[in-house]
Order: sequence, then C-alpha cells, then structure tokens
Amino acid sequence: MIPRPQHPHLWLAALILVFCLGCGQDEEPLEVDLSRRQELAAQRADHDLTYAYLPQYSHTVSYERHRLLVAYLAEATGLELRQVFPDTFEDHIRMVGNGEIDISFSNPLVYVQLAESGAQAFARVVEESGPDFRGQIICARDSHDLTSIEDCRGTRWIAVDPSSAGGYLFAVGLFLDAGLTREDFAEIAFAPGPGGKQEKVVLAVDAGTYDIGAIREGTLDVLAETLDLSRIRVLAETPAYPGWVYAARQGLDPERVETLSQALLALDSADPEHAAILEAACFNSVISARDSDYDPIRELLARTRDF
Repeated sequence: MIPRPQHPHLWLAALILVFCLGCGQDEEPLEVDLSRRQELAAQRADHDLTYAYLPQYSHTVSYERHRLLVAYLAEATGLELRQVFPDTFEDHIRMVGNGEIDISFSNPLVYVQLAESGAQAFARVVEESGPDFRGQIICARDSHDLTSIEDCRGTRWIAVDPSSAGGYLFAVGLFLDAGLTREDFAEIAFAPGPGGKQEKVVLAVDAGTYDIGAIREGTLDVLAETLDLSRIRVLAETPAYPGWVYAARQGLDPERVETLSQALLALDSADPEHAAILEAACFNSVISARDSDYDPIRELLARTRDF
C-alpha cells in the first residue's frame, strides 16, 4: 500500500500525477460536441398500449374520469393499457402522429387533424345530450349590455384553444352566422398553460378579465363545486356537431383496435359496474364510428377558414 502523504496538498499533487501518467503523450484529446444531442424516448413493451384523453380539463379531471374505463378495457381485452397525459392539444396531436399515443379520445376538430396523419375513428361516445354536442358563449350574469350574440361586437373574447371544437370552432361558426368577423372583436385570446383550459375560460370571465368566453357544454358542471355559477350566464349555444371520438393511430394492429372497439361497445348502463364506469367518464354509452361521421366538421372548417 502506498503511504498517504502527511500533507494534503502533496496528496492532491500525487493524484494529478497518476492521472497525467495514464494519458499517452501521443494521444489526441477527444473533442465532445455538446450541441449535437439526441433525445432518447423511453422504451415500452410491444404489448403496452397508451391511451390519452385530450387535455380539455386538468390532468386530475382526465385521470378521474377515465381511470375506471382504462382499467375496464385492460381487463376486458387482456391488453395492457396505460393512460398518458399530454399537456396541450398540440402535444396530443404530435404524440399520436409520433406513435406515442395509441388510442386517442378527442374532440371532433382534433380528430379531423389526426386523420390527416392516418389516425382512424372507430367509436364515438353518446353523452347525456346525445351523440352530438354544442359550444356555449358565456358572460358575467350582470353584463346587462349583452343580450344576444350580435351584442358581442366590440367585446374581449377568450376561447379555449385554436384546436378546441366546442370552445372555439363552433363559436366561430355561430359568430359568422350572426355577421361578426374577427375584426368585430376588441380582443381574441386563448386560455394559457397546459390542461384545464375550459376551466380557465370560465374563471377569466368570472374575474372580468374578458367579457365573453367560449366553452363546450358541460364545462360549467365541472366547476359547480368550486365556483359560484350564479355569477355566470350562458348567452348563446351553438348548433350541435358530431361528438367526441376514439381513434387509433396509424399502424396500430387492426385486431387490437377491433378488440378495444368491441369492449367499448359492450358497455351497458344497465350493468351496475358498467354504469359506474360510464358515470365517471361522463357519457351514457359508446357507439361505432367511421371517418365520414366527421365530414360536418370538415365543412365547418372550410367555412370558417378565413375568420
């Protein structure tokens, strides 16, 4: 054993000498370019399927609404499903395109965008209002100057997201039908940050930051326990359009898709266990779907493109 020098600085010098001797004089130093980096995606087993609910509400709401459903699908199909939580609508669309999300549950507008990258609708949900749903224009209850959709001219408007169906696109169609264009609004803004955008629209209107907001029907129910909804008024509702849809990413095994589809279609509200799953997920049943069901969304997109 080499005796340790009594003086610390001599011990440090000895260590430096050892390292220097380990480097040959003829060896060129290795240059590392830290600007050339590659992000490594976490590997997952081939049998592991990912399931994502478009983040219209907070991640907590997304998890609570669909955790029983995901567990049911795993048990009913024998497939391993894992719920993942994209932060934004854009993240959801990107992750489906990249194959990071296998099964997407999204609004019809996002589905139309996903279909452009090869995703395929295979089921759609029936809510309390039916297989279609609406958007709502809300304002503060004491906004006495707002009595009709035409009165929105000159207001500050906050919407959910450019990719939101009930929280933006449907409202645009309604405004155009009333003769309002983008230039008729003092401001058009979108809810900031990841997740929970529907709630943020309501809170912004309640705080008086914006005069009107666009949300999907059912959003106010989510806030019933945390906000005094007597301060909010629904000024108008949009026409109904095809509802939320299940889509499989491009390239997903058709047999797995069919297995999941059959399990979803088998949900029966008369079965107490199924009823609890459906109630938590906030829909009544699931019906089959095909891509052409969403042509009305494509038509609305074409009509509102220049807004």
